[in-house]
Amino acid sequence: VEEDMVDRFPYEVPAEYQNMPLLKGRATVDMKVKVRDNPNLTECVFRIVLDGYNAPVTAGNFVDLVERHFYDGMEIQRGKENEKKNAFFFSSDGFVIQTGDPEGPAEGFIDPSSEKIRTVPLEIMVDGEKAPFYGETLEELGLYKAQTKLPFNAFGTMAMAREEFENNSGSSQIFWLLKESELTPSNANILDGRYAVFGYITENEDLLADLKVGDVIESIQVVAGIDNLANPSYKIAG
Repeated sequence: VEEDMVDRFPYEVPAEYQNMPLLKGRATVDMKVKVRDNPNLTECVFRIVLDGYNAPVTAGNFVDLVERHFYDGMEIQRGKENEKKNAFFFSSDGFVIQTGDPEGPAEGFIDPSSEKIRTVPLEIMVDGEKAPFYGETLEELGLYKAQTKLPFNAFGTMAMAREEFENNSGSSQIFWLLKESELTPSNANILDGRYAVFGYITENEDLLADLKVGDVIESIQVVAGIDNLANPSYKIAG
């Protein structure tokens, strides 16, 4: 069954990424969050649909980390009341919820096999293209009017954070869009084509606005689509 699924995947990722965890299809995860200091909400579960058809490397990296339980027990690290600057985003004015920065000096997932941070390339699928662009923003490619297949157009849009001037520095830090703001106006979106979107919250996305720095991700579990993950490194690690 897995071989049939892989055969049906509509394109090949570049050779340098083919051995990385790849989500060749879609997957669904449930993220359970324990909410602090909120008398109206103590716990919530967000259902997230991940799109490996349009972001196989980014989504595959995330699912692999989920299966390693990388995010379990991790706090929400950036929220609407947090103004702290962070190298893996460019501001924090209340429009994103972010997590994924592990304890210690490293700002991403350290692969035990290499003892180095595992990074993923910037990955952007554009309408009309058969495969994503890798390593360059749409602006750098000169595609100023191109429409992304996975746009920042919804509350709960999920994307990979990265260093602002290093396109291929994404690792484990992820963020969700909270609301439309000056960064996502109609017809002038400055997030699309700069950050790799790879999923959307489809249930309880309205509760994102209640999350704060210090709330805890109790668990993230894959509830559908795990068979679409090719090259899972968590199985090698045991």
